[in-house]
Amino acid sequence: MHKIKSGVFKLPSNSKVTLLGFSNRKLFSKNEQTSGGADWLIVGLGNPGPKYEMTRHNAGFLMLDAIAEHFNIEVRRVKFKGLYGKGTIAGQSAVLLKPSTFMNLSGQSVTEAMNFFHIPPERTLIVFDDISLDVGRTRIRLKGSAGGHNGMKNIIYLSGSDLFPRMKIGVGSKPEGWDLADWVLSRFTNDEIKTLKNVSENVTDAVELLLSGAPDKAMNRYNS
Repeated sequence: MHKIKSGVFKLPSNSKVTLLGFSNRKLFSKNEQTSGGADWLIVGLGNPGPKYEMTRHNAGFLMLDAIAEHFNIEVRRVKFKGLYGKGTIAGQSAVLLKPSTFMNLSGQSVTEAMNFFHIPPERTLIVFDDISLDVGRTRIRLKGSAGGHNGMKNIIYLSGSDLFPRMKIGVGSKPEGWDLADWVLSRFTNDEIKTLKNVSENVTDAVELLLSGAPDKAMNRYNS
């Protein structure tokens, strides 16, 4: 297993959250208990457990850990079928979330958190892996389709909206002869991990720009 010893980039926390049943509630129902709300929800997508640490499909988890450390937000509370923490980024109250539902059911965790904090899709930033981008590249979009990503598909399906801003993290295209599932569940090489550390610094800056109301600046600076 590869480890980063310096900087804000670190391994995802080992989650042992049990997958619970999901109630198919409408977003923002009047009966939902709230905790005072929040301005933004930032979600890193991945699969829980040591088996998936440092795999390409967990790029979202890796970047959320970097965001959490950079802005001094502990993501340790167990709720919403995942781990979450709450803090402040660019003067905005922000909830960071790592779903523990496994990738294809990410929408269960995301919509529960959106419900609880009354956060609309337009203020729910999703960070996830993209095989169409080389390692080291990022791409920010303010809305759109799932682009073939199963985690995003589930989020869009359960929320009924595709207005989620998203940050795609390049993990490299599938080599010839590889099965797609095997590729996204393969681990990053040592050289790729070094590159991802630099990416994590760009991601934290892009998040700050997005939450401060400068999405065009974030896209112009970090879409590559």
